[in-house]
Amino acid sequence: MASHRRPKPPSRTRVTVLTATAAAAVALSSQAANAAPTPSKADVKEKVDKLYEDAEKATEKANGAEEAQDKLEKQVGALQDKVARGQDELNEMRDGLGLMASSQYRTGGIDPALQLFLSSDPDSYLEKASTLDQVSGKQAESLKRIQDKQRTLAQQRQEAQGKVKDLADTRKVLTEKKKEVQGKLASAQKLLNSLTEKERADLAKAEEERASRGSGGGSTSSRTDLGDTPASSSRAAAAFAAAQGKIGTPYVYGASGPSSFDCSGLTSWAYAQAGVSIPRTSESQANAGTRLSQSQLQKGDLVIFYGDLHHVGFYAGNGQVLHAPKPGASVRYEAIGNMPFQFGVRIA
Repeated sequence: MASHRRPKPPSRTRVTVLTATAAAAVALSSQAANAAPTPSKADVKEKVDKLYEDAEKATEKANGAEEAQDKLEKQVGALQDKVARGQDELNEMRDGLGLMASSQYRTGGIDPALQLFLSSDPDSYLEKASTLDQVSGKQAESLKRIQDKQRTLAQQRQEAQGKVKDLADTRKVLTEKKKEVQGKLASAQKLLNSLTEKERADLAKAEEERASRGSGGGSTSSRTDLGDTPASSSRAAAAFAAAQGKIGTPYVYGASGPSSFDCSGLTSWAYAQAGVSIPRTSESQANAGTRLSQSQLQKGDLVIFYGDLHHVGFYAGNGQVLHAPKPGASVRYEAIGNMPFQFGVRIA
């Protein structure tokens, strides 16, 4: 016969232990689910590099908007001066017409034929009358011309002011975008700070080795082998020499020297030292001269990188470029193959 005895209930001590163990397991499981995984060095570097690239894109666009706005503001100022001069001229003409109207009013009650009959010198009267008609006609023509000019200038001023507003709005949007990217950079910096000192040093060493790959020396070293490639012109040589003098100068967004630079800030500043004015942004510099293939590059030619043309440097010779790379780095030499080459530009 089968036994019908009920199983013996667990002891109170055993229940307590099991309950505590289960609770601890649930808590640990919950903490594990909520805890974000610690990013690796590779993850941190990838994120920071992407943020640097995004920030440089936004900066170049902001530089372009600022440059265009400065030019347009000058144009608006010139238009306003023209309008003011035209208004002064119009006022003078009106004053002259007012005087003539007063004179005509004073003599307007006498019939011209009677004035001729009463005149002691009819020939003189006829000459004066003819002159008066000619003067009035010229003044009327001048007044119409000035009024037309005034309308044109007013339209130009209104158009220019509208463009300035548009550019100001665009610059505001780009500034906000840049701030957003800088916020992401700050987050990335926190991730960098979460790494050990050795890990950060390893990343910096790897970056330096990548930059100087194939250079025969450090990326900021005067021992870098630039070969014997000649400069494309005396001005290109002078611009390149000016940029060389800034090796080691820090990269700063929107800076154009002389104590800090972004990529296009360095190239535009260096060419200015050679007496050549080129546009401020990398995209505009890409269209500032004759385009070249990589095999055609000579020292001092501009080198454009990335599909959207957001980075620029100088060709230094022997497959090297001299550029202002990114935040945390300084003006240095770097192998041209480290970035996606698009084309070179030779400034005339």
